[in-house]
Amino acid sequence: MTVSMDDRLTGKLSRIRSGAYKPRDFIIADAKDAEMGGGIGALGKRRLSDGTERPATSADYRQAMTEMMASGLVDIMLTSMSSAEALAESDAFNASDVTQAIRLNDATDIWGFRGASYRDLPALPFRTARLDHARRLAEIGLYAVTFYNDRDLDVATSEAYRQFRQQAEGVGMAHFLEVFNPAFPIDTGSAELGSFVNDAIVRCLAGVARPEAPLFLKMQFNGARAMEELAAYDPANLIVGVLGGAAGTTRDTFELVAQTERFGGRVALFGRKIYLAEDAIEIVRLMRAVVEGGIGTIDAVKSYHDTLASQGIAPSRTIEQDLEVTDPVLKPEAE
Repeated sequence: MTVSMDDRLTGKLSRIRSGAYKPRDFIIADAKDAEMGGGIGALGKRRLSDGTERPATSADYRQAMTEMMASGLVDIMLTSMSSAEALAESDAFNASDVTQAIRLNDATDIWGFRGASYRDLPALPFRTARLDHARRLAEIGLYAVTFYNDRDLDVATSEAYRQFRQQAEGVGMAHFLEVFNPAFPIDTGSAELGSFVNDAIVRCLAGVARPEAPLFLKMQFNGARAMEELAAYDPANLIVGVLGGAAGTTRDTFELVAQTERFGGRVALFGRKIYLAEDAIEIVRLMRAVVEGGIGTIDAVKSYHDTLASQGIAPSRTIEQDLEVTDPVLKPEAE
């Protein structure tokens, strides 16, 4: 027996591709696969009742997954293979309409555990998860690539992705494609990095047949122009989404999802911006409200702090700090 994508997700993808998209069709995914790159350290701390803290465990992390799925606010829960197995054993997905997704590769540029320096170097293609095991638990997974404007590196990345697509199609595993910006400066001549990344994506996918093509993209927000250009390129076949990156301020979170949607993006897949929030459920609820036009980003931050106060939760930042847009790429279009 194999698991299928939930009707909720397939319906949204269908409406987006057909041009019938409405803001309520915006896809939000919760990325809780951090241990595949950062190990225990990526899960942060768990505050105890006596005010002390301890490293979060897999049980803590998976409880957060279960709570988010029960909220009904996200469309996809992305996890590691081991977490997917644990969630399947607990029947967590049977009680929700959230689609399970599994990280299917872990190239070395996400290896960021304590003491590691792999991120200082270009990525080497690598896959831990086996597709046959992943397909028992999910119909969709994440595959990630990074392009460096280096012939040999980019050929190796493209060849590894080609092999993955062939194997994934063979077992009936769909995927979405994550495209990272390089973690260090690269030479793109007179072209902006966003233009280089956009062209690298289109070049990569132009020769890919529909049965093996990604369902959508997850990429870094490289500014309004870059997002708008790629989203308008082939909207019936190439659905563009954004990754969350660093936690940032709460205003950063709301601006990122708002600007992504405004300039043609249709998916947000956030990890730390959700998990490290003081109230993960409330921040996702307000993300949806921002996308659907029910509230602006400034008022969303104020509402978030009001909710924290009503629950007796101490915010990590003052409201004045949390209202700041700290990501330079978001500032030109901030409301």
